[in-house]
Amino acid sequence: MVSGHLTTRNGLYYIKLSYYDADRKRRYKTIATGLKVSKNNKRKAEEMLQKTRVEFFVPQSINNLRSDMPFVDYLYAWLEVVKIRVKPTTYHSYVCIVERKLVPYFKPMEYTLEGLKPSHIQAFYVHELETVSPNTVIHEHAVIYEALKYAYKIGLVPMNIATRVDRPKKESFEPQFLNADELETMFKAIRGTPFELPVLVAAFYGLRRGEVLGLKWDAINFDACTITIKRTIVSTMVDGKRKILKQDSTKTKASYRTLPLVGRFRQYFLEVKKSQEENKKLCGNCYNYDYDGYIFVDPVGNILKPNYLSAQFPRYLERHGLRKIRFHDLRHSCASLLLANGVPLKSIQEWLGHSDFSTTANIYSHLDYSAKVSSSIALENGLPLPNRDFSSSWVGSNLQDFEGKCAPKNEDCAPKITELIG
Repeated sequence: MVSGHLTTRNGLYYIKLSYYDADRKRRYKTIATGLKVSKNNKRKAEEMLQKTRVEFFVPQSINNLRSDMPFVDYLYAWLEVVKIRVKPTTYHSYVCIVERKLVPYFKPMEYTLEGLKPSHIQAFYVHELETVSPNTVIHEHAVIYEALKYAYKIGLVPMNIATRVDRPKKESFEPQFLNADELETMFKAIRGTPFELPVLVAAFYGLRRGEVLGLKWDAINFDACTITIKRTIVSTMVDGKRKILKQDSTKTKASYRTLPLVGRFRQYFLEVKKSQEENKKLCGNCYNYDYDGYIFVDPVGNILKPNYLSAQFPRYLERHGLRKIRFHDLRHSCASLLLANGVPLKSIQEWLGHSDFSTTANIYSHLDYSAKVSSSIALENGLPLPNRDFSSSWVGSNLQDFEGKCAPKNEDCAPKITELIG
């Protein structure tokens, strides 16, 4: 059990652990309890401290990896390996799944890495599906698969047993979207709010939340009238605390794109830029320069937080009697409007920054009725239907063909008719 004690900061209790890592170097780790400093909460905080000290895993050195080590110990060691080759957001999502789902389930089982069987993983999926959606289990499966893939790669196990496990079938997804009239009504309702311009940008450009908040002034070329999507702002949990991560990259290579400034957006951005410069002069040293250069900051320079945008936007719509949608649904609304106005799916893929055309097609093809109409016209022009009148074949004069061949009146004649026409 590692040593540790409680400390306080900004009116909250924190757990501070002290331990030696695999290389015998002293390390420290601070974990937020989320409890305010008070007599009533002190006992709760002390209980959390003791539990954390018992359950805390000291990261293993990759040089100490063994096939007979506990599976949960291997997972923590693998996290240290994968940390250097994936994006911070991806790494922290791995950490959340390992610490919140995999370790609590597999630790009491005491399986070793080499002793882990496909049936053990399958049982975990069955357990999870009692409380979470299939899509969540698919994310958990991805982490297990990647972890065991590395174990196989370095020769700790003879195969990646995750390949022999049936993961749940992905749930179908139908996006919500607003039509043009609903969007216009919404634009009027959000006028003057902190998220007015972010919503306009998301609706017209179909940007993801992180892409909207990641916009900096160097992304806007006022001379060429273009906007370049090249950064993201994301929110993630790190050591029990939610942090804002600035990333000088996009989700994929295809997400890096340059688009023209639509309509009055050039004017909108110039007005925001002017106001921002005035706020810097007024605030002086009180201005937060941590996010200097970003477009969507408040009057004192604080970035518009991703979670605030996601939480407050649908609530605001609901309070004003509008249809409640997620902020991300503005991206879907953009795609549906483009489709409705005859823009091909391939062009929509490039506008939205999807890396694969199949992604765009899978999400939006059901909305592309114009393409189905075009297909029907092409078929009709390419192979005209013969000029025929089927009434004589199925009605009236030919009904006598069935006489005596159907079952009696009160019996089922469907099998007989099926035999006749099939």
